[in-house]
Amino acid sequence: MNIKEYEAFYHDELLNDVVPFWVSSDLLDRKYGGVNSSVDRQGKRYNPDKSVWFQGRALWSFSALCNKYGVRPQWKEIADSAAAFIKAHCIDEDGRMFFTVTEDGRPLRKRRYFFSESFLTVGFAEYYKLTGDPADLALAEKYFDLMFSIYCDPSTDPFKITPKECEATRSCHSMSYPMVLISSSQILRKISGNTEKYNAVNDKILHDIFTLHYKEDLHCVLETVLSDGSLLDTPAGRTVNPGHSFENSWFLMNEALVRGDDDLMQKALNILNWSFELGWDKEYGGVNYFVDCKGLPEEQLEYDMRLWWVHNEALIASLMAYSITKEQKYFDMFEKVHDYAFSHFKDSQCGEWYGYLHRDGTVSHSQKGSLWKGPYHLLRCLMTCETLLAAIDKGETTDILF
Repeated sequence: MNIKEYEAFYHDELLNDVVPFWVSSDLLDRKYGGVNSSVDRQGKRYNPDKSVWFQGRALWSFSALCNKYGVRPQWKEIADSAAAFIKAHCIDEDGRMFFTVTEDGRPLRKRRYFFSESFLTVGFAEYYKLTGDPADLALAEKYFDLMFSIYCDPSTDPFKITPKECEATRSCHSMSYPMVLISSSQILRKISGNTEKYNAVNDKILHDIFTLHYKEDLHCVLETVLSDGSLLDTPAGRTVNPGHSFENSWFLMNEALVRGDDDLMQKALNILNWSFELGWDKEYGGVNYFVDCKGLPEEQLEYDMRLWWVHNEALIASLMAYSITKEQKYFDMFEKVHDYAFSHFKDSQCGEWYGYLHRDGTVSHSQKGSLWKGPYHLLRCLMTCETLLAAIDKGETTDILF
């Protein structure tokens, strides 16, 4: 396919396959409000418990659809319901958020990580573009400020829970926190117009990424390092998550475009190059879920599985790299991932994508949603790739956090 054909393809997959699957599924809970992300292959709910992540993720997705393609009542109804459910049921008395709740919104589980808060932040920021209500932007900024405060000083966390590991013995730093912070910060910077605040935030985040996790000698970004950035030489410390690295690379490309920073751009491209080289399975095709940076055994049982979102992030990152550099190797990378993903993950009979495949490409789990999978990564990928392909066709470069 040429660029125009790819653009039409991604537009069609989004609006005539993936979005209709979710709109016609049991996603929208008309009894209790909010969304049910746990649906089977045909879109029927199989688990009544609700993912708080997916309240925020669905809020972002269906707000973004309205903002990009025009308001459609079914899309706005889902966004409105998710927003109301979050405010009514997903926030604990201490201000932190739950991880799961019952179908009617009673708390089930709360975690130390601030990922629920990150999806509230991006969801309400995008929802603000739809509603124009300053309270929605204020809520997004409030939760970003809470996350950044906890990141900089964990003692400010109102959720008093013991650390995951004994910090007196081993103190570690996780890449997942700067990753969700920089993406949230970029979205808020663009929507709020508060460039000075979010540039300063991103200065701190960039410093931590490149002094702690970015390992030029190992050609990778490590998920977990010791607090001083040195290698934790255990299976957990040697683990590379190619999907997160792909995602980080396009967040950082976006930041480099905003700043006009060629050095940052090259580092972002390095991350993409390293991640593809480490992650792509040369025997079976597709990207492995986890890789040991030294080639030693992985302890994660699912290390060689194929996950949908990993390939979504690879599609965005490779296409963005091509749009910026015009280097053919990145378009070749995009086509390689595209060919694998659409020939293995896509469910041509029932719609949407399978989420999990075995290494040989056979389906592991047939459901289309769970507490972890739902209307987010694939929708964002298709929207973003369409945006990038349109810009490439016009000979333009665009930042893609629309």
